[in-house]
Amino acid sequence: MTDGGPPQAPSPDAIPRRQAVPGRPPMRTPAAPDGGARAARALSRRRLVMAASGFGLLFGAVALKLADATLFDPVAPRRINSLSRPVVAAPLVTVSRGAITDRNGEMLAVSLPVTALYANPRQIENPADVAARLARVLPQLDVERVTARLSTDRQFAYLARALTPREMATINTLGIPGIYFEDAERRYYPQGRAAVHALGAVDVDGNGVAGVERYFDERLRLRNSETLRLSIDVRVQLALREALGRAIADFNGIGGAGVVMDVRTGEVLGMISLPDFDQNDIGSATVEQRFNRVTVGVYEPGSTFKLFTTAMALEAGTTTVMGGYDASSPIRYGRFTISDYRGKGRWLALPEILAYSSNIASAHMAAAVGPVRHRAFMGAAGMLARQHIELPEVATPLAPTASGWRDINTLTVGFGHGISVTPLHVVNGAAALVNGGILRQPTILAVPPGEEREGVRLVSERTSDTLRRLMRLVVTEGSGRSADVPGYFVGGKTGTAQKTGPRGGYLANKRIAAFVGAFPMYAPRYAVYVMVDEPSANARSHGFATAGWVAAPAANMVISRIAPILGLVPEDPRNPEMITATAMPLQPRRTGAPPTATARATTPGSGEPTAAVTAMNAAIANTPAARAAAAARAEAAGAAAPQAPAAQAAVPAAAAPRAASATPAPARAARPAPTPPRAAQGPDATGQASTGRTASPRNGPPSVQTPPTGTLPPPVPLIPSTPLRLTSGPMAATPRPAMLPPAEAMRDPR
Repeated sequence: MTDGGPPQAPSPDAIPRRQAVPGRPPMRTPAAPDGGARAARALSRRRLVMAASGFGLLFGAVALKLADATLFDPVAPRRINSLSRPVVAAPLVTVSRGAITDRNGEMLAVSLPVTALYANPRQIENPADVAARLARVLPQLDVERVTARLSTDRQFAYLARALTPREMATINTLGIPGIYFEDAERRYYPQGRAAVHALGAVDVDGNGVAGVERYFDERLRLRNSETLRLSIDVRVQLALREALGRAIADFNGIGGAGVVMDVRTGEVLGMISLPDFDQNDIGSATVEQRFNRVTVGVYEPGSTFKLFTTAMALEAGTTTVMGGYDASSPIRYGRFTISDYRGKGRWLALPEILAYSSNIASAHMAAAVGPVRHRAFMGAAGMLARQHIELPEVATPLAPTASGWRDINTLTVGFGHGISVTPLHVVNGAAALVNGGILRQPTILAVPPGEEREGVRLVSERTSDTLRRLMRLVVTEGSGRSADVPGYFVGGKTGTAQKTGPRGGYLANKRIAAFVGAFPMYAPRYAVYVMVDEPSANARSHGFATAGWVAAPAANMVISRIAPILGLVPEDPRNPEMITATAMPLQPRRTGAPPTATARATTPGSGEPTAAVTAMNAAIANTPAARAAAAARAEAAGAAAPQAPAAQAAVPAAAAPRAASATPAPARAARPAPTPPRAAQGPDATGQASTGRTASPRNGPPSVQTPPTGTLPPPVPLIPSTPLRLTSGPMAATPRPAMLPPAEAMRDPR
């Protein structure tokens, strides 16, 4: 490029130059790297590679070791003997009393080792000061009482029975001379109030003083390493207690009782008596709280006893489900009158008697059996003696003696008055009526699965089946409708009875409301009893305080809660097979009775008389009338016996060959010996007035009936002059309304 000439194109090999930009410093061309820098970078790269390789080898070795220890060759960890500590076994703690559990292994009572505090009063210099210092650590101590104990001349005085480790350490730091510690034990009840009356309690020295603790005191002390397993189920206890407590609270009752029993074994799964107390604080319990209403309280059972009256009549053969009794008018016996609560005022069939809870018809039913047989049946059912259960607190029923059991007693006991029994009597007897007729002694000990307990056949299976149907009818159509739980086919009977005062006589507005039942009635498994003492009416019960309003809803709550716990699955309430197995019409004459309930109930399947029939027959044979009749028959037979040889000697000798050659004639039945005439209005062997004949309004004049062998004699009605109207069999011709009231109006609200 020359001055003044045109610019020339740059050479292809020329290095381009950047033109300077105004305001920026000129760019410098970087210098070419020298050999030292390149060597430093290469050395850094080698070092990084070596470090990475080292770490890689290290982590690889760890990974291989872990894989070998966990995957390829897993072995238990090994310890060096010199570094490992020796394992010392914990000392076995022995106690002087065995533990008690429920049927599922839940702990109910256990003895635990504790530390006790005692003093030697002779070594105490200032008792008041020592008592004050100890009270700062143990606030529960009474300073005045402790001072009095420390001021005696004795050498030993307990101050506290159970100390915590912290309390023990604090007292030890006080350094009081004459204060000592000793190893002791204390009985604990982890479930608190759950089974307080069944378990009982122990005293301060660990000796049983009540309940199971007292009954099995020797066993718990001598076999302290073994566990005593009860039949109680804690889950059932809690459900039963909650339902009973709610009923008492709703109706302002003063207490109550509840029992759940296995009808097949007699095991008591639940036993509740309210009010109760915390078992770990028995010192603060009142006498009312310690009172066990289930086994010690005796009450008139009320209408729940009509179940036993019905079973007795069926066993005695004085009635069937096709029969009934006249309840059109009250029964007047001297100054006493027996009437019905909202009675129907007409002849009632046997199912109606239970469904409508008729006192009049029940009294007729009992009177038809007679006082002697009635008391014998009550004794066979266990209602005249205390129950044999593994508890020391068991009361004896209050009932008339054999010589004092008269007609009026039979009338009143027939509907549950004039006799007092415990709730355990009622539920155990009801269990026998529904389990096929076997009466077993109740037990509070768990029965091993599959083991069958011995029992006595109280009633026949046919009678038991009839009672199950009748109890189901009471719940579906009668006074126990509030107890029904869909799917569990509950059956039972309500009972409301007035309470008696300490000087006799009934107390106004003081009653017992109870319900006894079982479920499921097509195959009964469990019996339930619920009782509320002195309930009061409320607005929800529309002014009623009877068992149908008080006890039946509580039983509903109990069954609905414990049935799933006990493994029972509800069935379809509309299942025709279940309905047929538990059905019983209110009036069998109009609709037909179930096939199993029409035959005579006194003949069991084996052909042998039941315990009830045997007891009633024995009682009849022991009456003065029966003994006099037997003596008269024996005397008549003795007078006729000497005439037989004389008659044989008077036969002519010539007649002998002719008689020998003739064809033998069939033998005639021997004529029975004459029996002495019975007074037209005198008492018969059953203990009731009789003419010796039975009359039927439809069968015409009365006819003499001979009782079958092995069974009781047939029913004998009272003479027409008596105020009792006893009709078992054909329906009595009593005035009846042209139109029956609607079915809802015929139901008893109880």
